Amino acid sequence: MRLSVQEICDMAQVVQSGEFRPVQLGGQEPSAPEVEKDPDNKQAQELKDQSQKTESDISNQKFLLRKFFVARPGAFDQAVNDLSNQVVAKDNEHVLSSWLLAEVDHWNNEKERVVLITEKNLFICKYDFIMLCCQQIQKIPLNFIDRICTGPFTFPPKSLDKREGEGLRMYWDKLREPSFVSRWNPLSGDLPYTTFIEHPLKNCTEQFTIICQMSSFHDNLVKAVQSAHDQTPVPGRANGVLILSQPLLIETYVGFMSFVGNRNKLGYSLARGSIGF
Repeated sequence: MRLSVQEICDMAQVVQSGEFRPVQLGGQEPSAPEVEKDPDNKQAQELKDQSQKTESDISNQKFLLRKFFVARPGAFDQAVNDLSNQVVAKDNEHVLSSWLLAEVDHWNNEKERVVLITEKNLFICKYDFIMLCCQQIQKIPLNFIDRICTGPFTFPPKSLDKREGEGLRMYWDKLREPSFVSRWNPLSGDLPYTTFIEHPLKNCTEQFTIICQMSSFHDNLVKAVQSAHDQTPVPGRANGVLILSQPLLIETYVGFMSFVGNRNKLGYSLARGSIGF
């Protein structure tokens, strides 16, 4: 095929104008230059993700505040007032601090508790925030508490049960070990120790952040126990309290009851919806 002089000139102009790029035989097409990522777009995406996460947290907090009866206006203050008048006033004591926590028993079951610290005693109260009445109270003399431990939860090596996070455990009778029957009875209350974790409402409002914070509870409890040991020592016992940081063992292996109970928050006063027959 022959080309005229005019056609050859036109092709030369096209090549010079840059519309075609020469390709070397056996080579690859030159790759296009990489486009630098816009840092503004990346920052905008991060802000968007943060905003979505914040909105999700706020939505979850509002749901929890509607769900828990203790979050009703004045419910916790009413509980502290009732407990102070009914129990603490009989011993002529004053409430130093009040807390909303969750108690974890030896079978890993969570239970909502109102905890009061006075000059001489620690009151662990099961309070019904639906009927606004006290159902059970455990009284522990502060000068009998000999060990306070904080740390993560652990389970036996072959256990199927598990629990994330950390807790606080206090012991008040180092001379008595729990019996075999007490350890394997899920309803047993004859154990010389108890364990606390933070309440699920801790991060919902400023008020709950104050009364549910484990670190503040730990500091107030240690201070009250040390003061009780100094003022009213127990005769025949080595006075003082050990403050330890160590794992907290929960000796369960299957944990089916605690899995069902904790997942459905059966130990809390909750709005569980209407049931019709």
